[in-house]
Amino acid sequence: MMKWEIETEYAAQGYRMICGADEAGAGPLAGPVYAAAVLLPFGLELPGVNDSKQLSEKKREALFAPIQEAALAWAVTSISPEEIDATDILTARLKAMDLAIKGLEPQADFALIDGNQDRGITCPHTTVVKGDGRSMNIAAASILAKVSRDRYMLEVAKQYPEYQFEKHKGYPTALHYEMLRQYGPSPIHRKSFLKKFYAAENAR
Repeated sequence: MMKWEIETEYAAQGYRMICGADEAGAGPLAGPVYAAAVLLPFGLELPGVNDSKQLSEKKREALFAPIQEAALAWAVTSISPEEIDATDILTARLKAMDLAIKGLEPQADFALIDGNQDRGITCPHTTVVKGDGRSMNIAAASILAKVSRDRYMLEVAKQYPEYQFEKHKGYPTALHYEMLRQYGPSPIHRKSFLKKFYAAENAR
């Protein structure tokens, strides 16, 4: 499917400022969940832009500034581990995307939301399953969100070097679980995400 096919469909309905929104970091045990919204000039070709999960870290980094420079508007937001624990990850993900969309200047008149959930999205919108592979705006948003989150985790790794966040970015890897066994949770861990792990550990 062409990367502008979904935008073209909604442009035909009269929308002129169509953005894409995506999030990064739903699965990690630590750190915020990030979201980005991007509003690119309609039909713009940005070579290499794809679903962030399909790109290497080096390639994502290389695309970060060109996306920002090409965009009519872009915004990146995050929701803290504390708020994730107080609500739930779906609520946090959708709030982060809604805040990113609201942060665009100029504002979008329609939003393409990656995934199949849209609770709380206030802008006129549609959901797009696997949107980061189908929409140029969502793909660009996925890159900004992922790179922003990775950069945050690299910074926080300096603050909590014992957890080796620079290696796993907070995701549930064998190394990360081993560090949790040694040191317990840090202030940036999502306590709600660790309940099963510690229940299993305590049952040993």
